[in-house]
Amino acid sequence: MPFTSAFSRLALGAAVALASLGSAQAQDEVKMGFIVKKPEQAWFINEQRAATELGEEMGFEVVRLAGEDGQQVLSAIDNLNSQGAQGFVICPPDVRLGPAIMNRANQYGMKVVTVDDRFVGSDGEPIEEVPHLGMSGYKIGQQVGEAIAAEMEARGWDPQEVAALRITNYELPTAKERTDGASDALLAWGFPEANILDAPQQNTDTSSAFSAASPVISKNGDFEHWVIYALNEESVLGGVRASEQYGLKAEDVIGVGINGSGAAFAEFSRENPTGFHGTVAVSSTMHGRQTAEDLYTWITEGEKPPANTETSGTLMTRDNWQSVRDELGL
Repeated sequence: MPFTSAFSRLALGAAVALASLGSAQAQDEVKMGFIVKKPEQAWFINEQRAATELGEEMGFEVVRLAGEDGQQVLSAIDNLNSQGAQGFVICPPDVRLGPAIMNRANQYGMKVVTVDDRFVGSDGEPIEEVPHLGMSGYKIGQQVGEAIAAEMEARGWDPQEVAALRITNYELPTAKERTDGASDALLAWGFPEANILDAPQQNTDTSSAFSAASPVISKNGDFEHWVIYALNEESVLGGVRASEQYGLKAEDVIGVGINGSGAAFAEFSRENPTGFHGTVAVSSTMHGRQTAEDLYTWITEGEKPPANTETSGTLMTRDNWQSVRDELGL
């Protein structure tokens, strides 16, 4: 009997130990995806890297995937399911894909957090039940417009003699919010609405913006001074490159972007200044870490993140870019 009793106690202890081990393994086996629409852009590289580094610190795995169109996103979700992922963070290639993406995610019981671009439903309104972290597009745009206005004033430019190149894609709500914010800030400052010239772009990268900007600058050669704004700094750089092609000097161009990534750092590092005056920097590193942490907490503790979290930006120029970069952890 004593032997049996001792054996029972041993068995019970082993069972408890195995249960604890199983619980620890369950925590260790948390896996999530991080899907981005432009994996080659510095902003998204930083986001995915930051999420991965946080996973290494906290003990979960991040699978970095590309989702450049609807089919690739759905394939990425299938991939994550086959790997046993419990959820994913995503910046969608088209916000209108939200219902289809959520349908696939719900089939697999996955939790979803959006970053940067927020899902919209068939009614065009945000899908509130999907937690989101991003910047207020309109407010960030206002910061861009205010920065451009301040620099025009510093240079003594007469707004009546300045052309504003607005590079945007109105199919993307985020792009419209940002450029609308910039336009409204300029108009409030006294910029003539007739001098705002649209350059619709097909994509959100530098080459697409260059293609959109070139004919607009070419047709409006009477303007000696130009300001350029868009949804991101890659697009502003496309406009700046187009201005250079048509012989505009750096001192005659004020381009202000949004993000604060490698594209801006490379421009600020050039020996001679260009028409790229600055960018409203937002921490892509913070976006990556925060959304990954939010999703991890939701998976492990059942605590759903807030419906919508908005971040703010800091103006970064050639004069302060290194200190702002360090401050924001970019």
